[in-house]
Amino acid sequence: MLEIIDIKKSFGKKEVLKGISLTFEKGNVYGIVGKNGAGKTTLFRGIAGLETCHGKLNSEFDILKNHLGFLPTNPIFMSKITGWEYLKLFSLARNVKEDDFEEQNIFELPLSDYAEHYSTGMKKKLALMAILLQQNDIYILDEPFNGVDIQSNLIINDIIQKLKNLGKIVIISSHIFSTLADNCDQIHLLREGIIVKSAEKAEFQSVEDEMITDIIGDKTSNLRLK
Repeated sequence: MLEIIDIKKSFGKKEVLKGISLTFEKGNVYGIVGKNGAGKTTLFRGIAGLETCHGKLNSEFDILKNHLGFLPTNPIFMSKITGWEYLKLFSLARNVKEDDFEEQNIFELPLSDYAEHYSTGMKKKLALMAILLQQNDIYILDEPFNGVDIQSNLIINDIIQKLKNLGKIVIISSHIFSTLADNCDQIHLLREGIIVKSAEKAEFQSVEDEMITDIIGDKTSNLRLK
């Protein structure tokens, strides 16, 4: 179990997270939705230990970050590091045995090439592979479907379900609500740094409706379509 209690974060005078409390159980997939600027990435970075936030993180692990894999929206790579070297680096960081990366290269990435020359989608797939090789207990995936081809989207969906079946905690964000509805056991709507709605599967439609209102309101009515 992972529990976050009263998580707050400000950048200067701007309060980005305003006291968020959530509980994440093993074997469940959780979605965090909200328009750009709602605080999703800041929340994820706070849980992953990449942002200093006020509040508490409770888990069964002595050092949470050693059991957590974080996939950022736009992974950044050191220059002159190949895909293979990147995977090796992440495996060594967890003392995980260096298995045959080519056999596990389900996205068919050119691992001998420099990662900095990969396309946006390829970079995301390499970063995802790296945290999967670590055999983490908790996975935080920030926009895992964004910029990725259809075949890879299907593979990522399958990966998420396999992680769920293995008893992992998976937390994801996405601008595509259907991907969350298909994968998640619970979805939380984040608005201006506050969780304003939490829903189980039977109530997902109400979250989607509220999210649509948040993002577009009645803007399309200005088109005066006939």
